[in-house]
Amino acid sequence: MGSGEKPNPAAMWDERFARTEPVYGEEPNAFLRAQAMQRLTAGMKVLVPADGYGRNGLWLARHGFDVTTVDVSAVGVERARKTALAVGISARILLSNLNTWDWPVGEFDAVVSIYLHLVKEERVVIHARALAALKPGGIVILEAFTPAQLLLSSGGPKTLELLYSANILRQDFAGAEVVELAEMEVELDEGHMHRGMAAVVRGVFRKKKHP
Repeated sequence: MGSGEKPNPAAMWDERFARTEPVYGEEPNAFLRAQAMQRLTAGMKVLVPADGYGRNGLWLARHGFDVTTVDVSAVGVERARKTALAVGISARILLSNLNTWDWPVGEFDAVVSIYLHLVKEERVVIHARALAALKPGGIVILEAFTPAQLLLSSGGPKTLELLYSANILRQDFAGAEVVELAEMEVELDEGHMHRGMAAVVRGVFRKKKHP
């Protein structure tokens, strides 16, 4: 890429998701699995932004949730659609850039953000839209890498501005109830690009039922 060219996230993710082996594995994120079993009920409407080839959204759909996923990668979206068709599950799998997508308002019981890393200007807007997309009482389930991940080799962005902290998330979701929020080290086993000890922040934020 020349010095005058802007990064092309879609092309990067297309290349990654085109590999034969699913680079982040086929199983759902462990934090999502635990939270879904604890806090959600089959039939609920769940939005999964940046779901790539669908490992989290399709797992939710397989367990009876009404799922919508959105991703910028045409390769990832096509792969997710083929998987859904092959295993006979139904989900809305949409191709769109989250920055320009027409986000629904007040529609979902949960929004699941797993390793969706954005620069501050985009992050603040997307987190606000995620909260707005929830019904009153709905929750955001989020896991992301913290700056401590820069010292580890288990994956994630290598740029400080793309990494999150509990304080950053507390500010982004200041209008919501903090149900859970903690930074910790966990052992990842999510394909070869997310494997080993990792520094993460995990959060659950509930949209208030009354403004």
